[in-house]
Amino acid sequence: MVKLRLKRCGRKQRAVYRIVAIDVRSRREGRDLRKVGFFDPINSQTYLNVPLILYFLEKGAQPTGTVYDISKRAEVFTEFLPNQNQTKVN
Repeated sequence: MVKLRLKRCGRKQRAVYRIVAIDVRSRREGRDLRKVGFFDPINSQTYLNVPLILYFLEKGAQPTGTVYDISKRAEVFTEFLPNQNQTKVN
């Protein structure tokens, strides 16, 4: 199973995080599948590759709580949820 989660980077006391798609069984700093964003809590900067995040969500990736909150603030799920509600019409 694939998760969207944070990967810690930076130096001591100055942590920045990459938002990555990674296998559940990997460590926090383990090998990721793709980098999909960046989060800097000190300077309050966020970069998200929204099409790539939506691709992984459509394939069944689960975001962690923190990544979910970051994505929700950036209104990523407003683009994802209308795609989920499509029904087949015969």
